Amino acid sequence: MYNTILFDLDGTLTDSARGITNSVAYALTEFGLRFDSKEELRCFIGPPLIKMFIQVYGVSEEEARDLVKKYREYYAVTGIFENDLYENVEDLLSALYSDGKKLILATSKPEHFAVKILEHFGIAKYFSHICGATMDEKRTEKDAVIAYALDCAEITDVSSVVMVGDRKYDILGAKSFGIDSIGVLYGYGSREELESAGATHIAQSVNDIFKFV
Repeated sequence: MYNTILFDLDGTLTDSARGITNSVAYALTEFGLRFDSKEELRCFIGPPLIKMFIQVYGVSEEEARDLVKKYREYYAVTGIFENDLYENVEDLLSALYSDGKKLILATSKPEHFAVKILEHFGIAKYFSHICGATMDEKRTEKDAVIAYALDCAEITDVSSVVMVGDRKYDILGAKSFGIDSIGVLYGYGSREELESAGATHIAQSVNDIFKFV
């Protein structure tokens, strides 16, 4: 039985692929960096952006920071709303909230954007805390975000906590604190990725999450 549920955002609560890939494409184009299709940019969904720009395009950390600034030029105005709530997500959150569960958002997206997204979809009311990355990139890794979330909620006993996410970063971040995890298959990660990372449970659909918590 889990009493506290940490939720990832992109690929778990919302289908944000269009806004993120459009924002990455905008940044790359501004810097004259080549990509063949937006489909190949889906790898940017989930991980910290600086890490991905360095890993995929071999740029320096300083150049990656400049790319992130360009990314946010598009994302802050347009990309943030090129986004859809997954089917049945609000029903899930409402049911868990009504059942007395504590819901906390733990995302590597900047907290400022995360708050706007949850408010846009009308689901911020279900969360006791909305915890995300910092705009200065000092807190971006999932384990750092989870640590921040646990601290905000004053949680010291993690035995009744579970992390719900679609990528290995969510699973590995949870494992670093001894927290169970639910890997979801409707997002941007594969079953192989989630199982290899050590997900405690695997959910095929949004509705499957409820039976685990």
